[in-house]
Amino acid sequence: MTEKSVVLITGASRGIGRSVALEFAKQGAHVLINFSSNEAKAQEVAEECAKLGGSGEPIGFNVGASEEVSAAVQAIKTNHGKIDTLVNNAGISRDGLFVRFSDEDWKTTLGVNLDGTFYVSREVAKIMMKARKGSIINMSSVVGEMGNAGQAAYSASKAGLIGLTKTLARELAARNITVNAITPGFIETDMTGSLDEKVREEHLNGIPLGRYGKPEEVAYLTRFLASDEARYITGQVIGINGGLYC
Repeated sequence: MTEKSVVLITGASRGIGRSVALEFAKQGAHVLINFSSNEAKAQEVAEECAKLGGSGEPIGFNVGASEEVSAAVQAIKTNHGKIDTLVNNAGISRDGLFVRFSDEDWKTTLGVNLDGTFYVSREVAKIMMKARKGSIINMSSVVGEMGNAGQAAYSASKAGLIGLTKTLARELAARNITVNAITPGFIETDMTGSLDEKVREEHLNGIPLGRYGKPEEVAYLTRFLASDEARYITGQVIGINGGLYC
């Protein structure tokens, strides 16, 4: 990773996205920190990036809105000339038994998690194709592989990312662009931290390593997949789940 690398991370103001942003900043990258509503948090991440030897720049747009994505990526191209790495991390979860699940919650979840990844990847790939190099990393989930009761929309969206990843890897390989997916298990974030203690215990009982993962551990893997050392890795789905799903 060089000082001039430009990295776009969606949903980077907190949780896994924040940790990924900081990890790239340690490598001297200029990190574009996407947010949808909390600009203050994104600015805090940008300031942390600067302290770690890189630089950060908040950039607000809704990944699920095609027009906003196109305008934002065009602005990045104008201001920076390139995007070396894209990390599609933005995601939401609307939970509930599928027989009672509303059309709105279904469409909203897929709109952010799956449509959003498609929209951002499509626009960024146009820049990478001209440069004939780049890395796209899609943040899927272990539930996209194994399913999870009460998360039909979330599981479907994350499973969709796996199929999208494999197809993009085949389409973009000729331009030296790698595309991979990461499937985190239960990671210590705001989302898991708000779970009932009984639910947390149930989760831990199913994890052979006996603990939740750390956002930093996901960030290490993300950074590796974007590195020169990983240029022969593409179209892969890499789990980081403590043995929950093998």
